[in-house]
Amino acid sequence: MQPVIVILGRPNVGKSTLFNRLAQRRIALVHDTPGVTRDRKEVTARIAGRDVTLVDTAGLEEAPPDTVPGRMRASSEAALRGASLVLFVMDARAGITPADRAFAAWLRRMRVPVLVVANKAEGRAGTTAAMEAFELGLGDPVPVSSEHGDGFGNLHDEIAAKLGPAPDEEAEAEAERPLRLAIVGRPNAGKSTLLNALLGEDRMITGPEPGLTRDAVAVQWRDSTGGEVRLVDTAGMRKKARVQETLEQMSVASSLAALKEAEVVVLVLDALLGMDEQDLRIARLAEREGRALVIALNKWDAVEDRNAARRRVEDALMTSLAQSKGVPVVPLSAATGRGVEKLMPAVRAAYALWNRRIPTGEVNRWFEAALARHQPPLVDGKRIKLRYATMPKARPPTMVIFGTRADVLPEDYRRYLVNSFREHFTMPGVPIRLQLRSPRNPYAEDDG
Repeated sequence: MQPVIVILGRPNVGKSTLFNRLAQRRIALVHDTPGVTRDRKEVTARIAGRDVTLVDTAGLEEAPPDTVPGRMRASSEAALRGASLVLFVMDARAGITPADRAFAAWLRRMRVPVLVVANKAEGRAGTTAAMEAFELGLGDPVPVSSEHGDGFGNLHDEIAAKLGPAPDEEAEAEAERPLRLAIVGRPNAGKSTLLNALLGEDRMITGPEPGLTRDAVAVQWRDSTGGEVRLVDTAGMRKKARVQETLEQMSVASSLAALKEAEVVVLVLDALLGMDEQDLRIARLAEREGRALVIALNKWDAVEDRNAARRRVEDALMTSLAQSKGVPVVPLSAATGRGVEKLMPAVRAAYALWNRRIPTGEVNRWFEAALARHQPPLVDGKRIKLRYATMPKARPPTMVIFGTRADVLPEDYRRYLVNSFREHFTMPGVPIRLQLRSPRNPYAEDDG
């Protein structure tokens, strides 16, 4: 198991900037608005020569448990369970605050190794100010500037000393690669509630307020149906015209990046609202990026006419998402847990099809039969001769067809080939790529 390093501290002390700097890439959103980070965010990072799980948390605030800040604090406290080391971040410019003292006292009671990181300690004045953190009673503070990268060599050394010697790294390298699964959809469709239901714990902050999740949050999880999964919950994606604030633009960009990095995308729909144009845009984006797609029809327990609700969704998919014909639809209730157990088997089935490779001999037997049923049309009065087909890659399934003037094959005939391929090899719901190759020889025969 990798050591788990949890970053804690008040809002706006630079925790997410520190997280990005340690991860060596921009993952967490960084903005001057306090409280941008609301959910724990995890990433595997290389620190002091070893792989660790780095966890960014929401700002610690004193607040009633039923408020959003209260739920953020509960989420941060839950991150401490299983932590190998806590990086307690304070703002060297602002100095020690009463809240810092209170949370330091709380950390001392938790009996978890703690390293105080005095952030925003640029230059000599900042380093001197950082020494005030001795008063917290958590050992020697490490002055750094997350924004400018100052002091990070020393920070890596201190982290290595706190964690102790690294285990055999060959054993770590043999860990299985997880399935990458992104949960996407409009705001308030129930994405975070679904993630919590899958995990069996209140991992994400949820509530009636739309837009609680602001960043794409990854969670490592072992699914009983098939092994390791890297689940990513994303911020709700509204219509582009309604995405105005800089922070929301960053949230949507983070969601899009998560979708592009996923292998399977679960699009969460509110069953009471059905599938609107924004849902279809998200589904088309998943198809365009070549990702396997599964529809989670959430809030199913509140639907009165279920046959009509399901028919409306399937009709919308059939008319507007023809390139991923047969997308699986799983009705469920994330709030009650009913039907949630059917989601991961559907995800695994879609993933298996997305990874499927078909031998060239089988592809060409299908191809010859498809040509015999329906010959390519004439284009500009000339024949198109399609000669053979192959499937060079999966993820998503991709077929390449070679022939004379193949590059001018009409769009409707291309759709015929894709649909025929999908039907023959029973590959519903996954995007299928079709590439056409014509001879490059300028003296190739004229099939007029």
